[in-house]
Amino acid sequence: MKFREFDRRARQLANRPWTVQERRVVWRGLTGRFALAVEPLIGMVFMALLTWGIVWRAQHVPDDATLIKIAPIFGLGAIAFGGYFIAVLVAPFAAYLQTFKPIYVLDGYVRYREPDELSQSDACGYVAALFADRSVACEWEWLGKKRLPNATIPSLIEFSVYAGIHKIDGRPTGLLPDDELPALAIGIAREKFRR
Repeated sequence: MKFREFDRRARQLANRPWTVQERRVVWRGLTGRFALAVEPLIGMVFMALLTWGIVWRAQHVPDDATLIKIAPIFGLGAIAFGGYFIAVLVAPFAAYLQTFKPIYVLDGYVRYREPDELSQSDACGYVAALFADRSVACEWEWLGKKRLPNATIPSLIEFSVYAGIHKIDGRPTGLLPDDELPALAIGIAREKFRR
């Protein structure tokens, strides 16, 4: 999900900080993703050490001076693994940093609408938190399988700009799981499949 629009007036809304449990859910997701990122981290360190070892040997052992020609290959490998490591961790780290921003509380409307020409191919529409005058406070592209209908419902909404709508009329939207996540967030898909 990504937000498309944010009205600066929303910053004046009532807000609350993330609860410890909500932040813990996002932290567990980050640690789970870090567990996956260990592989490129090890690859990056290995390739960097190999590059350093080849350069060192080429400079200190006269018979192996020509080895320096292959060092850039392993250096590029280290850079590639480093890029992979960063790519795996960017989204969950950004999500965790967002937990230090407020969750806004709005007594207004929730608007659902169908996808448009700007939508991603796997988007099923848009969800928006509306002010009482029906102007958009924040809107998010919604990804899923079922197309959203065009509907506007009066509601008390809790939302964060990055994540989306957390609660509608006090009921969780499923954005964050209600249960405690397992260590490193491993096995979430299996639990969801069982339900």
